[in-house]
Amino acid sequence: MSVWAIIVAAGVGERAGDGVPKQYRNLQGIPVLRKTVLAFLEHPGISGVQVVFNAAHGDLYKAAVGDLGLPSPVAGGKSRQQSVYLGLEALSGKHPDIVLIHDAARAFVSAEVISRVVEEVKNSGTGAIPGIPIPDTIKSQNGGEITGTVDRGPLVLAQTPQGFPFKAIFKAHEAASGLNLTDDAAVAENAGLKVSIVAGDKANIKLTVKEDFMTNLTDVRTGTGFDVHAFEDGDHVILCGIKVPHDKSLRGHSDADVGLHAITDALLGAIGEGDIGDHFPPSDDKWKGAGSDIFLKHAVGLVADKGGQISSIDLTLICEAPKIGPHRDAMRKSIAAITGTDGARISVKATTTEQLGFTGRGEGIAAQALATVIF
Repeated sequence: MSVWAIIVAAGVGERAGDGVPKQYRNLQGIPVLRKTVLAFLEHPGISGVQVVFNAAHGDLYKAAVGDLGLPSPVAGGKSRQQSVYLGLEALSGKHPDIVLIHDAARAFVSAEVISRVVEEVKNSGTGAIPGIPIPDTIKSQNGGEITGTVDRGPLVLAQTPQGFPFKAIFKAHEAASGLNLTDDAAVAENAGLKVSIVAGDKANIKLTVKEDFMTNLTDVRTGTGFDVHAFEDGDHVILCGIKVPHDKSLRGHSDADVGLHAITDALLGAIGEGDIGDHFPPSDDKWKGAGSDIFLKHAVGLVADKGGQISSIDLTLICEAPKIGPHRDAMRKSIAAITGTDGARISVKATTTEQLGFTGRGEGIAAQALATVIF
């Protein structure tokens, strides 16, 4: 019996926050889509996998699963329902007996859940979806005021994959054209098809918001950065994007913001992308006098492109003067704004070298930074 899986990956994942679409973010070092696809490819009961994607994500798709020998991806529609129909249409030439329809963002689907759905469809000849009981008390409300307690006994949380006899669900999707149904079980119900519930899995969550990734990401990387700039004549220094009055300025090709330079190098180090000089050579006049926020934003963008999220930044400024304390909060807010990171995850500290060395002699400022990135 031929059993194919359709993986729906055509969304943009706006609720997951800035960065690449959620289906291409790294999860435990692997793109979400790849982890999901492999769950089906490695299952002995699955004949093949058809991905429905967003045509604008071609490069991301190729990088994630281009080496897995999948059929050419199908461009999705304006809604999930339309995308599934286009996937079914693409599979029609392969004449599968059963089709499983699965959300790409459910990367933790187990082989056991897949097997239970397939076996139920085989045995019953109708649809089957995994579901889990609702553990919490459910209240109805109106304008924030409780209007009643809902009996949760007959309720379940629907998951994917949702399995069906191929011909029946294809016909049901044709009949549902123009409707706005939220899952394939609803499409089947609309067509009068029976759908059974099998045991789901609490781990089979749908990655939706940024916090879902923070909870499930386990690939943690750190990078360090160190930078030094000498003093020259002037009346202020730029530190962490903040203008600090001083009887000297810092010498450098750009604005010589030693703090942002150290953070930039720390982020680049965490993702294995060299150092600030590799991306912004001091020999290039284009960067003469440039604001260092440009360099840091570039590093932040590279982190996002690789599917990472900045977990924390710890910066230490080393100098005898100027005094950092009065400007510390402003510096933290500046770094938070540039990196898009919660200010509570950013630390700015200052210390001296007890008048030892070049910083102790007041010849310049040094900075060291530690950045933690989670994938």
